[in-house]
Amino acid sequence: MRESTIMKIHYGTALAAVALVAVHILMRLTQGFAESLEYESVLANYKFIPYAAMLELILILLSVHGFNGLRVILLELKQGRMYEKAVSYGCLAAMIGLIAYGSRTIIMTNMGMV
Repeated sequence: MRESTIMKIHYGTALAAVALVAVHILMRLTQGFAESLEYESVLANYKFIPYAAMLELILILLSVHGFNGLRVILLELKQGRMYEKAVSYGCLAAMIGLIAYGSRTIIMTNMGMV
């Protein structure tokens, strides 16, 4: 992938994440801090599908943004075709693993497993 495309992805995920995290924070401000951390309140958040979808989108955006940034940093440290492939595939695998693990919470809650 060309560097300009990678940077557009990086900037786009950053802007979208800032917007969604702002919405997330504003929604949390509708409750008291202690109340928003109560077990029942957290479960209710995950069971409310539009909010859970927003949390999932935030997870994906921040994972893509973060691992893309890590990839760029690691590629600046060293050059070489094999190294670049290893870094790219390693970051992709870590990103997919993080998204899968984070999604697990929302899925388990909505299936009544929690």
